[in-house]
Amino acid sequence: MPVDLGSLVAPGHSAVLVMEMQRGVVGDLARFPDLVEVCARRDVVANASRVLAAARSAGIPVIHCTAAFRADRAGSHTANCPFITALLKDPAHMLEGTGAIEVLPALLDPGDLESRRYHGFSPFTGTSLDATLRSLGVSAVVAVGLSLNLGIPGLALEAVNLGYRVAVVTDAVAGVPDDYARAVLDNTVSLLAARVAATDLVEIWR
Repeated sequence: MPVDLGSLVAPGHSAVLVMEMQRGVVGDLARFPDLVEVCARRDVVANASRVLAAARSAGIPVIHCTAAFRADRAGSHTANCPFITALLKDPAHMLEGTGAIEVLPALLDPGDLESRRYHGFSPFTGTSLDATLRSLGVSAVVAVGLSLNLGIPGLALEAVNLGYRVAVVTDAVAGVPDDYARAVLDNTVSLLAARVAATDLVEIWR
């Protein structure tokens, strides 16, 4: 059954969720060169920037879903996942109060909101994101950001489980390796969310 994209992303009940577009993930302090490279090649930051500008102009909320760790790791599970265990061998990784956790300046606007998490890979569990969206009257979310390996599928699955409709902007997300990321879009994201290109979404919001 075709998705009515215009209805799904209409102002008044939609919001854009920006997943981990932070300096320590894909910016000047990034420690994931393969992800930085694929984002640059696919113009992910520029495409996300166009989507966010169009959303703001249409009065659609923009919420940056960010990740951080306290220096004492309080609030974070640090030994229940091989990837987290590996990341935290660096005591300064995505540390609260450092530039690494800041949103990329090109994507940030003073009117944007932020939802920060201290554990896990997806933005809803253990955060106030769901309450924030419901307080804004949001019933559909548009996802941009990183990554198609973990964060974007996790976002989409959690959002669907909570009753939201979801759209993913296909050229404003990325993962590694690139062929795997495309497979995730085709075989996992497609089961959870509508897929839309940045240009088409911007045109809808105009």
